[in-house]
Amino acid sequence: MSTNKNLYPDRHPQSEIFLVDIFESFKDDIASMEHPIFSLSKKPDYRITEYSHNDKTIKISPSASGLPTILDKDILLYIASSLINAKNNGEQISQYVRFTSYDYLVTTNKSTGGEQYNQMKASLSRLQGCSIETNIKTNDIEITEGFGLIDNYRVVKEGKNGKALAMEVRVNDWFYNSIMGNEVLTIDRGYFRLKKPTDRRLYELARKHCGNQSVWKISLDKLKVKLGTVSPLRAFRYNMKKLIDSNHLPEYNISMYGDVVTFTRKEPPKAPTKTQIYKGAKPGESYDQAKTRMSAKTGIKDMKKALGKR
Repeated sequence: MSTNKNLYPDRHPQSEIFLVDIFESFKDDIASMEHPIFSLSKKPDYRITEYSHNDKTIKISPSASGLPTILDKDILLYIASSLINAKNNGEQISQYVRFTSYDYLVTTNKSTGGEQYNQMKASLSRLQGCSIETNIKTNDIEITEGFGLIDNYRVVKEGKNGKALAMEVRVNDWFYNSIMGNEVLTIDRGYFRLKKPTDRRLYELARKHCGNQSVWKISLDKLKVKLGTVSPLRAFRYNMKKLIDSNHLPEYNISMYGDVVTFTRKEPPKAPTKTQIYKGAKPGESYDQAKTRMSAKTGIKDMKKALGKR
């Protein structure tokens, strides 16, 4: 077990993980990886936030319980991963997703104490209650009306001790379109061990921008904007230096020279095996089509060289 103060312990060993009904890998939708949709505060955040980059704009208004946080996003990561797994296995999917609370908590490296069930319901409330206005397209579809990050949710069954045993969530059109368009990226399981919201957001950005390249460079001030942090630039610079010294992000190293931040992979992306390509192929998809798709998602530009000819 790691003693790094920046990481949660690995609460559930792999043997326990495989006892629950989970998927092969974790998925994150590209739209929310690219844009700062979630609050990085652990305290209630009642700001109205707006972000624009190039021709993309997004405005997020809080509910009475505040803005949804990046820790609340774990629910969407779980749902996205579950939907993509079912979709890849040829199962019929819909915007309604039902899951057990225990599976969600174990899969996302949370404890299974009573307080976690209350936090999960509070997260669902913030996800539903916020209002999103954006012109960002998912699956080439633009949703121009205001909408919450989920349409609705309900506790399907609740135990005598007050623990929510099962939940049902209806995801919104914007999010569901990203699933239907396969606009997702695989993320490392170690993401759920990161304690600090800023660390989780930095990992997302690194994963998004290092997807098809080994190095990503960005100025500190631009990174601060993409991150969505309200910290002064001086404080942000200091915290980045501490993160660089600790080097605890999964998959990526960070370095900084002057005010230019560089992200690099700790290890080159692994080429999928032929068995993985056959298994990961979607219904009706040829081997070559699956190989091309999986190549783009792992950041390997030349799969023929990596895997050899079929």
